[in-house]
Amino acid sequence: MSQALPVSPLAPLTAALRRALPVLPVVSVIALLGLPVAPDTEGGANLADAMSALAVVCCAVRLLRARRRPLSRTAAVVLGLPVVGIAIAAAGAASPGAGITGLARYLQIFVLVPAAVLLSVRDRRDFRLLAWSFVGLALWQGAVGVHQYVTGTGATYMGEDIRAVGTFGPTDVMGMATVVAFGLVCAVALALGPVTPRQRTAALVCVPALLLPLALSFSRGAWIATVVACGAQLVLAGLRRAVKVGAAVAAAGVVLVGGFGIGTAMLQERIDSITQVTDAPDQSVVDRYTMWAAAVDMWRDHPLTGVGLKAFPDQRDGHASLALSSGSDIGGAGSAYRKQPLLSPHNMYLLVLSEQGLIGLLALAGGWAALLVCALTGLARVRRTPSGLDCALVGCGLLVWQLFDFMYADIGGPSTVLTAVVFGLVAWWALMDPASPVSPSSMSRSSMSPSPEEAGAR
Repeated sequence: MSQALPVSPLAPLTAALRRALPVLPVVSVIALLGLPVAPDTEGGANLADAMSALAVVCCAVRLLRARRRPLSRTAAVVLGLPVVGIAIAAAGAASPGAGITGLARYLQIFVLVPAAVLLSVRDRRDFRLLAWSFVGLALWQGAVGVHQYVTGTGATYMGEDIRAVGTFGPTDVMGMATVVAFGLVCAVALALGPVTPRQRTAALVCVPALLLPLALSFSRGAWIATVVACGAQLVLAGLRRAVKVGAAVAAAGVVLVGGFGIGTAMLQERIDSITQVTDAPDQSVVDRYTMWAAAVDMWRDHPLTGVGLKAFPDQRDGHASLALSSGSDIGGAGSAYRKQPLLSPHNMYLLVLSEQGLIGLLALAGGWAALLVCALTGLARVRRTPSGLDCALVGCGLLVWQLFDFMYADIGGPSTVLTAVVFGLVAWWALMDPASPVSPSSMSRSSMSPSPEEAGAR
């Protein structure tokens, strides 16, 4: 009589890793953004960018081995639409080097990496794994940011080294704010549409933990985008719940800021400055308005195709008014004080309009609009069966956050690759959710192991 072989205690972990193998390169991209950025680093590729390229290669190899059609027609059109404007603008760049560099960057962020993420995520368990990876990265960067504020080792803000920037340093002050905001949006979604009580509890703990570092980032654009995105998630999850959660968040804000006095004076001044952008704007707002005007002026000179990729810095002085300062003051967080030149309009829509013209903006923004419509359609579908509501809220929330944040920021810096992962997650939910009755028939299901709630949804 044969005896049963002993089961290794590592067997469940090994099985989980084997099952998650296709999506692990994407998880690695997110994890590598937790590493410190070298002080005084000005742009350039980093380890996360290199890993994103590896994720694209791994996805391509897997598709070749499977010998199957990778995307539906709708997905191919939506993801491939930006290529039109990008290619035209690259051809019109001031130099071949600038055209190739810009082409590679735009394709990475808006086409290749999103497509690789979409094709690497096989079901809602993979989707949730990436959502929790966002939360984990946000908690790490947020903890570093809070430590910087408490110890006075952050980036310089109003003469003090207190601005929370995480591991990104003062050259990418929006980096930590973006990461924490993404994690907060994911945590809110996971709390509103839980698969298990454990997920709800864990997400509810993460939400208030991420509010503090987001506040200490002093990033007005991230604040506005987060309020809009989380508000949209609450409304989409149910109006009654939205009122209750909104009251709880307001009470928590009063306790944190009013009761404990966490950053009261500076936070209040920063919040007040949001409503003073037209009455008494500070120099950063003046610079932003001046750069926006310069971008519009460039577009008027080249309305259809723009001035070419990477041409905004070279064209800036010829279109900006004298109100533009020489640059922004940066320092702290391990970096020496210096002036950082203003090389972009800090508005993604105006950057695309100026460099790629109407053709590029319509192609890029048209793809985003299609994603939003499809994501909302998917959310309406899962409202009938609560299974998958958390994934729907993650996809819709992240996309709404990004579209609003693009009004105050553009691509650039080490954290930019995370934007590509976001678009990939959103695209999977909007276009390729395997539990959807309208899922493309070209998607192979043989390698998928659906979770119990997905099986029940079918």
